[in-house]
Amino acid sequence: MPIREATAADWPEIWPFLRRIVAAGETYTWPRDVDEATARRLWLPGPPARAVVAVDDDGTVLGTAKLAPNQLGPGDHVANASFMVSPAAAGRGVGRALGAHVLDLARAEGYRAMQFNAVVASNERAVALWRSLGFAVVGRIPEGFRHPSRGYVDLLVMHRRL
Repeated sequence: MPIREATAADWPEIWPFLRRIVAAGETYTWPRDVDEATARRLWLPGPPARAVVAVDDDGTVLGTAKLAPNQLGPGDHVANASFMVSPAAAGRGVGRALGAHVLDLARAEGYRAMQFNAVVASNERAVALWRSLGFAVVGRIPEGFRHPSRGYVDLLVMHRRL
């Protein structure tokens, strides 16, 4: 599936599924009632961050990813990334395609590693995907996430050298 740089014109297709995913409160550490302006600023913040979209043959946005330095200054050689896949596109390999693309993009931009700071441990599909792409759990924040139905669950810190 084609993956390309996200543009402002993609936001109207990203926002509905981003809002749905965040409002569910199961996988993201964002406020569940995040407003559109805040979400857009967080997801499309501009350089040095960049966002991409995976699109269907007809141009429909299936998912999106954001790549940015994990830290500033002396820590900016480690990348961080976030991913969202439209629930309508679940099971089609969009997350895997975005993950592989962003890893290649991070390598091309000179990052030495990628770190995810807050993978919700109960998000078993995401944890399995990141492990299959070479990430290891390097830390665990006990009960670091308030899941709406499971209560307090752990957050995982996952890392991979590039």
